[in-house]
Amino acid sequence: MNQKITHHARRRLMAAGAIGSMTLLAACGGDSEGGGGGEDELTPVSLQLQWLPQGQFAGYFAAQELGYFEDEGLEVEILESGGDIVPQDALGNGEVDYAIAWVPKVLETMEATGVELTNIAQTFQRSGTLQVSWADSDIESVADFEGKRIGSWGFGNEWEIFAAMAEEDLDASTVEIITQDFNMNAFLEGDIDAAQAMTYNEYAQLLQSTDPDTGELYTEDDFTVIEYEETGGAMLQDAIWADTERLESDEEYAETTVAFLRAVIRGWIAAAETPEEAAEFTMNAGSGWDQPHELWMVNETNKLIWPAEEGFGVINEQAWDDTVAGAMAAVNEQGASPISEEPSDSAWSNEYIEQALADLEGEDLDLTGENWEPTEVTFDEAAATE
Repeated sequence: MNQKITHHARRRLMAAGAIGSMTLLAACGGDSEGGGGGEDELTPVSLQLQWLPQGQFAGYFAAQELGYFEDEGLEVEILESGGDIVPQDALGNGEVDYAIAWVPKVLETMEATGVELTNIAQTFQRSGTLQVSWADSDIESVADFEGKRIGSWGFGNEWEIFAAMAEEDLDASTVEIITQDFNMNAFLEGDIDAAQAMTYNEYAQLLQSTDPDTGELYTEDDFTVIEYEETGGAMLQDAIWADTERLESDEEYAETTVAFLRAVIRGWIAAAETPEEAAEFTMNAGSGWDQPHELWMVNETNKLIWPAEEGFGVINEQAWDDTVAGAMAAVNEQGASPISEEPSDSAWSNEYIEQALADLEGEDLDLTGENWEPTEVTFDEAAATE
């Protein structure tokens, strides 16, 4: 397995849970006797999101709003992204402690810059990327992309498209790649034959849009949907990344990492159990979406996380290897690939998330999502987008 963790690190991690529990008990003891002044100060931690506040990140906001970070002795600042902010760059430059980013994007950055980052928890266990065309079009699979206008956001979001095309032996130069905004307007206006969409966001935008011919909302029957999870192009997406050198040399950072992950696990379990509340948390954080859309986002995001057979965030080695293979095989219209060789062994580790899960074993928590069931979310005319 791709594990670059020393024996000393393993022993340190095993002790981390006990240390965190002792600290928490001491703090609680101070409270019970009115000695609040004797509590340890919270450790400041910064988390860089991959995008703006929305249901995609509901578990982190739930951990913050429900006090799970504070319970672990942490004061977490959640930083939104978008624009010129690249999460892995912020982490590599030492501007933040942890970052959320898709695996192929980080692999590309690491090979290009030499920065060393470690995937410490694979939040999304499966891909949520779609390519959406009209139901009456002749695009039913990736094999039909040749000669078509295929929408992509770029910024590293395009590599699943090219990996899936490589799997079909399609030359990327035979496809017209259209850079689309992070919405479905170009598709609805007929400028794109098949638009990129995430299950938890842009696809919902379509279902909240009104068909001008009928005056009613579009339905799933109006579209043909290609799920990259069902193609050879699927890659691992949202993961939590940490600074490799700090993990190996800074004992406090390693212990904080386990504590941070314990709180994150609790947060995502809460988002799974009470999606309506989680949607409110993201709206309060400034998502800008209405409640039906946010609830859809939380529900669809949960589908990418749960079930997690080995436990929340545990990295599946085969899925990692498939992502690396896909990233090496993907070739864009300029002939470039995200990576040319396999990343170092330190690019991922299950040590920290497995320790966090072990620390929570004795509690009444569904750590694998075995009992989780998705919520049914529908839209009505009141939820239509303009």
